[in-house]
Amino acid sequence: MKRIGVLNSNLSFIIASMGHKDKLVVCDSGLPIPKNADVVDLALTKNIPRFMDTLKVILEELKVEEAIVTNELVTGNSKFYKEINSLLNGTKIKKVNHEKFKDITRNGGNITFVRTGEATPYANIILISGVTF
Repeated sequence: MKRIGVLNSNLSFIIASMGHKDKLVVCDSGLPIPKNADVVDLALTKNIPRFMDTLKVILEELKVEEAIVTNELVTGNSKFYKEINSLLNGTKIKKVNHEKFKDITRNGGNITFVRTGEATPYANIILISGVTF
């Protein structure tokens, strides 16, 4: 049995399988997810699990080259944005409007979703995988 990091077997497999530039969307419970998309649905009930808790665990294992968040998150929830910025520790964070964000999630190439129970508006991020060498 795995002792640390991502214990969810599906999510652990997805992270281990990601290649350079693949995208992992960590999202709140309200983000529209395209039909037939790869989804690890962790949502149990409102705010369980939380977005930030999920992101922290994922970042323990995933090498992130760049991230994308919405302008609405930056202006409407600066506390979340500051915490994300701290967790990403200098990784480039691109900001786009919410409609563009949803467009990227619909047409962004190799992409998987991790749905949390988060009930905070715009608590979504696209993590773009880097390389470890």
